[in-house]
Amino acid sequence: MDSIESQAAGVYSIDQIRAWSSLAWLPGVFDRPLAEGSGWLSLENDQAEAFALRYPSNRLALLYCRGRAARRGHATGLLARLEAEAYQEGLRCLCTEASLLSQPLLSKCGWRVKAQESIEIGGVSFDRYRMEKVLQAGFNRGFDAS
Repeated sequence: MDSIESQAAGVYSIDQIRAWSSLAWLPGVFDRPLAEGSGWLSLENDQAEAFALRYPSNRLALLYCRGRAARRGHATGLLARLEAEAYQEGLRCLCTEASLLSQPLLSKCGWRVKAQESIEIGGVSFDRYRMEKVLQAGFNRGFDAS
């Protein structure tokens, strides 16, 4: 919720921010991805500053970073780890549905927009991007997901 509320102003309306951040409080919304997904945390001074999660294994399901830690490499590092892990598991492509906040970062990290779409959260309309990344050996130097 901090990620959305601290970074979405100027990109999303107040109604969109409220609708999106309210998802965290709805029972069951994230239960299955959190229980069955595979992910990483980025820590700083023993505090979780960002997390990324794949669910199912070929999909980036969640990527969030606290506002205080934004633009400091946390999300980029997490993406590299998830991509390396997926490649080591034999996957050659990952997909996601990216928000207006995450699309620029994903594009910078080599993800490609496949389509733009509109969805509703709590009766409020949102635009997002279907994206994918083809994984290749050696694409992610410096990270070992083992």
